[in-house]
Amino acid sequence: MGHRDELIASDIDAYLKQHEGKSLLRFITCGSVDDGKSTLIGRLLYDSKMLFEDHIAAMEADSRKWGTQGDQIDFALLVDGLAAEREQGITIDVAYRFFATDRRKFIVADTPGHEQYTRNMVTGASTADAAVLMVDARKGVLTQTRRHSYLVNLLGIRHILVAINKMDLVDYSQKVFEGIMEDYRAFAKQLGSADVTFIPVSAFRGDNIMRPSEKMPWYHGTTLMGYLETVEVDDMRMQRSPLRLPVQWVNRPNLDFRGFAGTIAGGRVRPGDRIRVQPSGRESTVERIVTFDGDLPEAVAGQSVTLTLADEIDISRGDLISGTDEPAGTADQFETTLVWMHDEPLLPGRSYLVKMGTRTVNASIMEIKYQVNVNTLEHIAAKTLGLNAIGVCTLHLDRMVGFDAYADNRDTGGFIVIDRMTNATMGAGMIHFALRRSQNIHLQHVDVDRAARNKLNHQRSCVVWLTGLSGAGKSTVANLVEKKLHAMGHRTYLLDGDNVRHGLNKDLGFTDQDRVENIRRVAEVAKLMVDAGLIVITSFISPFRSERRMARALMAEDEFYEVHVDVPLAVAEERDVKGLYKKARRGELKNFTGIDSDYEVPEQPELKVETHKLRPEEAADRIVAMLREHGRLQ
Repeated sequence: MGHRDELIASDIDAYLKQHEGKSLLRFITCGSVDDGKSTLIGRLLYDSKMLFEDHIAAMEADSRKWGTQGDQIDFALLVDGLAAEREQGITIDVAYRFFATDRRKFIVADTPGHEQYTRNMVTGASTADAAVLMVDARKGVLTQTRRHSYLVNLLGIRHILVAINKMDLVDYSQKVFEGIMEDYRAFAKQLGSADVTFIPVSAFRGDNIMRPSEKMPWYHGTTLMGYLETVEVDDMRMQRSPLRLPVQWVNRPNLDFRGFAGTIAGGRVRPGDRIRVQPSGRESTVERIVTFDGDLPEAVAGQSVTLTLADEIDISRGDLISGTDEPAGTADQFETTLVWMHDEPLLPGRSYLVKMGTRTVNASIMEIKYQVNVNTLEHIAAKTLGLNAIGVCTLHLDRMVGFDAYADNRDTGGFIVIDRMTNATMGAGMIHFALRRSQNIHLQHVDVDRAARNKLNHQRSCVVWLTGLSGAGKSTVANLVEKKLHAMGHRTYLLDGDNVRHGLNKDLGFTDQDRVENIRRVAEVAKLMVDAGLIVITSFISPFRSERRMARALMAEDEFYEVHVDVPLAVAEERDVKGLYKKARRGELKNFTGIDSDYEVPEQPELKVETHKLRPEEAADRIVAMLREHGRLQ
């Protein structure tokens, strides 16, 4: 290894102890394509002597094959590890590298510059304490420079170093450096970025990287490494913030011990401190701070500990422990900024999972206030968000949670959006503030409840959700089911897709996002009718599993009966009573299910009726029999 330290040979334990006590700085490099991000990291690794000799030899061989610097070493190849990156000379994926100096340890993330890799940059920046923003001295502040600055500011990175690179290609001109500095300062003022440092460098030549450059005697500031060794680590700032400990695990190894384990996300805690648990609001006193190495007199942000309390109060995974002097907020509706990270677009109203800290809850993005053009910072109207899009949205959760604004605490103010079906990460978000209506609107207690209404109606209310292709016979079968139940003396209501679009949903079209909102509204109406004691029959194509699952989640566990009215597409087209398939085939009707919009077949419906094999009367009889078997008809 190129690095030489006498302690390694003489006292390895002392060497490891020395490194254990060093602070760790996480930072990212970002900027426009070919601004020299990867070259800078390669130079830092090389100059800090953190490379093995065989690694250096391999880099020299790769430089001859892939390099862009003639006969000299191409430092960018140390980080551009993907074949596609080397072929194109760009960074695609986030590359992480570790190195250390005598004063500090570092983890650097080399993030891609292209707009289509925005999600990769967001991933790399999510844990960074500082950002090194590269600017090519020949090109100045570009659109991508502004975009990355916006993202860095959005993600709460407080320390920004603008490294004006390739100064050797502009003859180390002070005038060029100062011109770029003034341009960037004007833009940074729009963003509200305060802590910005400017350093003229040549990553390839090593100027102002580890040592001051003799070729720029007019510059009297710190070197790039000097900045990285002295800038404040985020953990230090968070130690001065209010106490926050998201509960990750309830530690109960025996009857005599019950502790609450997690990583402190902010502040400090001592035995005897009063704490409040959010969202319940219950309070207690810290008795012990337990770790594997023994009890601590104090714990600070960044440490993983187990707290024991003086009182037996109900705490579970996902709760947030905070100090009573500055407790975390609680809410279930928020204004947020959302970065969409999946090829499948965001559909407002669709039910997703949201993981916030250690808690996972059901959630919906109900409104996109606007999308941000990250190149111009312009606010534009949007009904959905595609891959790499950023928008300001309202987020609704199905329960109250403890939180902070992302600007105050990234751990308790950030969240990810997860697809309920695939568990894929769909997006990442940052909380601005709780919506006031979430604090002012409460459920009103009523004395006449669902059980009382069911008793009066001599039935157990539920939803029979008929789903299937257009032309499958849903409306016909649903109508027959209601007629049979009505004749038996049961109280029912039929919600039909066409009928609902004449009133409640007449403002909706047939795009994917409108279909999602259509089913969301119908599901909420059905929920109210079930609470009223009715047997509700719905007849909707409802093509997406996510929305049918959302409708099911609104009801009690045994109150939702999904009935797949199944028929081959060819038979449905042959029936085509309304002539819709013919219009869709001619291209006159867009987003028609089965033709140019998918129908997702139910995976485990309570009942499947094949209307190309059964008469409508027989299909209706099977549905009534199902209700009787499940005790819904008394």
